[in-house]
Amino acid sequence: MPEHIFMIPINFFTSTMTAITGLGGGMILVGLMPMFLPAVAIIPVHGATQLASNISRAWFGRQYIDKTYLRSYIIGTILGAVVFGVAVYFVHLDLIPLFIGLYILLTQWSSKFNELLKGFENFYVIGFLQTGIGLFVGAPGPMHMPLLMKKYGDNHVVVSTASLMVSFVHLIKVIMYVLMGFVFFDYWQVVLMMIVSAIIGSWVGTCLRHRLPMVWLKRALPWILTIIAVKIIIDNVLKLGWLV
Repeated sequence: MPEHIFMIPINFFTSTMTAITGLGGGMILVGLMPMFLPAVAIIPVHGATQLASNISRAWFGRQYIDKTYLRSYIIGTILGAVVFGVAVYFVHLDLIPLFIGLYILLTQWSSKFNELLKGFENFYVIGFLQTGIGLFVGAPGPMHMPLLMKKYGDNHVVVSTASLMVSFVHLIKVIMYVLMGFVFFDYWQVVLMMIVSAIIGSWVGTCLRHRLPMVWLKRALPWILTIIAVKIIIDNVLKLGWLV
């Protein structure tokens, strides 16, 4: 339990950052969680934490939410849960940190990979893919952000609407892992303290969004995520004994 205490400030920072910028916090958090939790707990605990973070962020910015595209997005998430939920049963959980590390590197440095993701400019498809990706690597990435930015010129509307949408991804993720047999009660202390820090971070970030655009953080984000991803990959390759 003592090492889990470090997750409180990390979660607070990432939740605050996402409330301000609309992206990056979930990926940083899931990238750091392998340092504190066993592989089997990373995705479900991350899901519960991000569910609280996104719902609270949506609530604090509820006056900016536009629900025009919410229905199509939710339908996509449900279909994604059905299709990818079956596939998760066949994945060796020890490999999940490696999936996380590789996914982070691809999203930050592969233009072809990002162009592929951005090419799905349809909320049905985006909801479907984000749910599938989320079940395997935790943070589904900002696939929905480019399309929302095209639809809305107001950053408050983009961040708040995006938060409500992704809440459904994390809700489905939590439900799927419960159905798979994950026992959240075994990690109730970690989940509780992370939910509290996520909500506080969402509130602080929503208040600061009007004052701090944090452009510098958006520029530094790829490098921060790269360092985290490389460490995850090296640590888990050594753990699995692939270099021995």
